Order: sequence, then C-alpha cells, then structure tokens
Amino acid sequence: MRRYLRSGQISRLSTFITNRSPPYRLRRVSSISMDSSITPKEGGFAGVSLEDLPKSHSFTSKLPGDPEVPTPESSRMATTENPKLLLPRMVKDGLFVYVKPDVHDMAKTEVLAVSPAAMRDLGLKLNEKESEEFKKFVVGNRGFEEESYPWASLYGGWQFGDWAGQLGDGRAISMFEGTNPSTRVRYEVQLKGAGRTPFSRFADGRAVLRSSIREFLVSEALNAISIPTTRALSLSYFTNEKVLRERIEPRAIVVRMAESWLRIGSFDIHRLRQQRNLLITLADYCIEEVFGGIEMIVDEAKKKGYGDAYEGLDRYRILYKEVVRRTAETTALWQVYGFMNGVLNTDNVSVYGLSLDFGPFSFMDTYDPSFTPNHDDHFLRYSYRNTPTIMWWNLVRLGEDLAELYAVDDPAFLATEEYLSSGIPESKFEDFVGRAEKIIEEEGEFYKSVFEKHYAAGFASRLGLTQTKDTDRDGIIESALELMKVHKLDFQHFFRRLGGVSVFGKEAIAVEGIAAVFLTGQRGIGVPSTEESANSIYEWLIDTYRARLEEEGSTNDEARKSRMNNVNPKFVLRNWILNEVIERVEKLGDRKVLDHVLHLALHPFEETWTSEEESAERYKDEQRFSGDVPMEGQGITCSCSS
Repeated sequence: MRRYLRSGQISRLSTFITNRSPPYRLRRVSSISMDSSITPKEGGFAGVSLEDLPKSHSFTSKLPGDPEVPTPESSRMATTENPKLLLPRMVKDGLFVYVKPDVHDMAKTEVLAVSPAAMRDLGLKLNEKESEEFKKFVVGNRGFEEESYPWASLYGGWQFGDWAGQLGDGRAISMFEGTNPSTRVRYEVQLKGAGRTPFSRFADGRAVLRSSIREFLVSEALNAISIPTTRALSLSYFTNEKVLRERIEPRAIVVRMAESWLRIGSFDIHRLRQQRNLLITLADYCIEEVFGGIEMIVDEAKKKGYGDAYEGLDRYRILYKEVVRRTAETTALWQVYGFMNGVLNTDNVSVYGLSLDFGPFSFMDTYDPSFTPNHDDHFLRYSYRNTPTIMWWNLVRLGEDLAELYAVDDPAFLATEEYLSSGIPESKFEDFVGRAEKIIEEEGEFYKSVFEKHYAAGFASRLGLTQTKDTDRDGIIESALELMKVHKLDFQHFFRRLGGVSVFGKEAIAVEGIAAVFLTGQRGIGVPSTEESANSIYEWLIDTYRARLEEEGSTNDEARKSRMNNVNPKFVLRNWILNEVIERVEKLGDRKVLDHVLHLALHPFEETWTSEEESAERYKDEQRFSGDVPMEGQGITCSCSS
C-alpha cells in the first residue's frame, strides 16, 4: 500500500500567525539567442518593433502539453474538425493546451490605453503603439505562430480554504515569451479576455471593461511604487460586444505580461491528481527557466543576506525556500503600502513573488486592519490583518505539493518507476511525514523572519527613518498604526503629510496646526473629537516620533521630507477613483481620463503634475484624486465578478 501527503495532514502548520525593505526585483537573464543587429542606440535603448522583438516559447517547448491536442497543427485542425477539444473540458494530462484567441472585426475595436512603462520594459519602441501590427495583436488578430503558437495553462486552486479542482487559464491566452533586447528580461505575454479555452468551465472566456480597467491601472500603479507585480501593456475595447456578468457590460481585452505566470495552484493540481512525473517536470522547469538555475537562486540569496539559509540544501528545498522568500518580501510590501488583493487563493499566488490576478483589490483608505475589499469575504479571510497569515497558509499548500521531492530519504528514488507510479512506500511514510513537517516548520520561521525584516524596513522608510532598530516594529511602527486606528486617519495621507510636518526648531508644528494637516477628511462616527485627536497626534509627534528621529540624528526636517516624498506616493489608485474612471469611460465616452489617471499612477510621487494655467480641468482632477477621500468613496468593496 502506498500513500501520498494529503492537504491538512500537517494542517497545524497552516496556522502560523504573524502580526505583520527596500523594493526588489530579480531579473532573470534569458538564455535565448539574441539578434546582434538589435543593439541599444546611442543615448539609450530606443526599443524595437513588435515584429522584431525576440520571441520564444520555452513553456510549450520544454513542458508536456495536453495529449489530446499535442501540437500546434492538431490545434489548427481541431478548430474545424473537432472544436470540442478547444472548448471547456477536463484536461487530465499535460500542463497546457494549444489554443488561439478569437478573431475580431478591427473596425469594431478600439485601443483605449497603452502603458509607456510596460512598452519600455518589454523592449518595444513607444511609437509602435500606432502601428497596425500592434493594434491587431492587442485584440487577438495578430499572432506569431511561426515563432510561438498560443497556449492556455492548467492549474488548480484552494479557494477560501476548499479545493476547487481544475481551474486554469479560462480567458487568458499566452501568445509568446518576449525578451527585452537591452535588459534581457523575458516576459510571458498574455491576452486576457481573448476567448474560451478548455479551462473556461461555464464561462465565456471574455473580460468586461470594468475589471479590465482596474487590472490595467493597478498593475502599473503597483510597479510604480516598486511592489513586484504582473504588468499591463494595453487595454482594448469592443464597441459592438457586451458581456453578461452581474449586469450587461462592454467587453475588453488586457494585454498583460509577467516573468512567469506560474502560481501555487500550478503545483497543487498535480499533487492532488498524484501526477508525480508532471510535478517533478514542473519543479525542474521552475528552477531552471523561471529562476535561472540553482546557482542564480543562491547568488541572489547571498546578495540579499540570506546565503546561509540556502547553504547545503537540495534543489527542491531551495525552490521552496525561494518561493517562500519572495512571497514574504512582497507580502511585507503589501502591508507597508496598505494593498489588499482580496482573493488570495492558491491560484492567485505567484511562485515568482508577484502581485497577481486583480479582482476585488484595494488600497487602504482610513486605517482599519480588519478591512477586506472583497464583499463576499464574510469571515475576513483576506483582510489586511490576515494577509500575512493566509499567505503562509498558501505556502504550506506548496510545501505539501513539493514535500515528496525535498523530504524523500533518497533523492535518487524520485527517478525510479516505483516512485513515479506508487509514491512513498508505506513502510517509510511516517518518517517522510516527520521530515516534511520539520522542513515546513523551518520554512515558516524563515517566512516570518524575512517578512518582519522587510515589514520593519518598509515602514521605517515611510516614516523617514534612516536606520531600522529591533524595537521599531513594536515601538514607533505599532504606535503609528494604533494612532491611525484610534483616530481613523487616512493610511495613505498620514505618511505623505507627516513628511511635510516640521518637528524641530522654530518651524516645529504646534498643536493648533495638527487638524489642518491630519484631520481634514471625513472620519465618520464614533471617533474622538477633533481637539482630542489633535492633542493625541501632537503628543505622538513630540514624545515618540521626534524622540526616535533624535536617536538616529535625523533632525533635518527638509532632508527627511525629501526622503519621505520619494517613498510615500501623493497619488494612490483608490477604489473611488477607479469607479469614477470606469463611469467616465464606459458611460460618458471620456477617453482622456484613462490616460490621465495612468499618468498619475506611473508618477505617484510627484508633488504636482499639471498647473492650473496648463489645464484647469486636469488640475482640478489631480487635486481631487490626490486629496481627501469623499465620504461615499471610503472603504469601497467589490465582487470577484470580472
């Protein structure tokens, strides 16, 4: 009798609790050959055309696909001869299915917005957005089948704690892997909303304009504040197509890109199906192709000061640890900037440490640690406070997925037919579970230490500190959060406005000036009086904040303001702003507001963007969007419908 590690068998490890850096981004050097004629121009790399962008398809060339549609040619033939193979069904083997996006009437499509930052990072010249090739590509009418035939990936997921079974790319189709000729960073480029795939289940494979605007803008907003994230290249709209969700809505497509779209759910499904050969193949692919190999993983860990933690580990333990590290760092940054995904199921958690799949997300308005942006999250599973814990819960699922690979007593056993067909022998199973449990416990401690390091460093930076002390988390940071909670202060404005407050010398703020800085918005009911709040904030500024600054010698208010303005955005992409953009684009036909808000999202730390003389309308919007949140815009929640 053989057994496999079931979810929940070591479930006590899932209850790891933590109450809560400098931004990072590991850039993998692509191994594909580069065209020597594509070189940076004098004065900087100007970018290439979509046609000339180096493309590859390592995912489909190095991983096994669905045996029902084994080749691009079989997918082409299935379109007319057996279309059911490309429609929703169970895909019982392989890691992807070859499938092409829908074709559309170009006269009935419109490119609404293109991110110049994403164009630059992918390696495209900015004026490429005006080309017919680009306009066809972003709505699914131009592929590059000779270089890379499109595909949809398989994954599963634990959703709200329950196993959901097969999920997969139900409306996202990967077109190719594009490598920036200058930076050599490789991105897998997808069309989201491009049509049905075998993973669409009961859905239509399409996306609505509302959710597409949200994903397009937040992807670029997160990147602008240096939070690791998937990216959005373009947003397109179909003038003649409607989609039924909670209401009838316009259809759209987002072109998005990421260093990898693999997620924890990519591993979950093969463990639950006991497909050990696919699990090993995927783990090896992740190590070599996504992370660039064990040597690169360890080198990056050493640069970050974690080299000792990786020393002497086998390749699959290193893979697990690397995902744990990246997840901890990104989760800490979410907390530092008050970002909540809203649906942190394992199918929405990137193995690369990216913010991924944006549904009912939100940035924090008035500080409330119990806030969740998902109006279906009745038990607050994905609230701000619970985010670090639920991310560890997800990592335990990955630990279970990989357990047989890193906790087997003899790694050579993994290559045997006996293991691939039957797993861990019954006689060795108890010892195996003990080793797996111990390793996951150790990784839990690693997760906690990495998270706390970046959490403390991130908040210290937002507070204008130049050094991080061991006592800061429970001291200055916790006291600031408690101050915001008790007096219902705006989480985003607090840090930006704190940078503009003098606490030293003759210009030091007086208690009479507190309300005009920190108490300008609507704070709701059940809060202390303005006078009481002002006194409490002033007391914190003088007794706690100023004292901590003095400890490290940071007594120059102007220097501190400069530091803080570089890490505390003045513009934050709040839900009320997104709702207004959606309303103006969808109902009023306003195209300018989308580009305007994108510009603000890409330059969030500026003090001003447009003068009143340049454009009174833009100036007015900028003042509103970066000002106090209107009462009706506070704490907006969303559904998962998109």
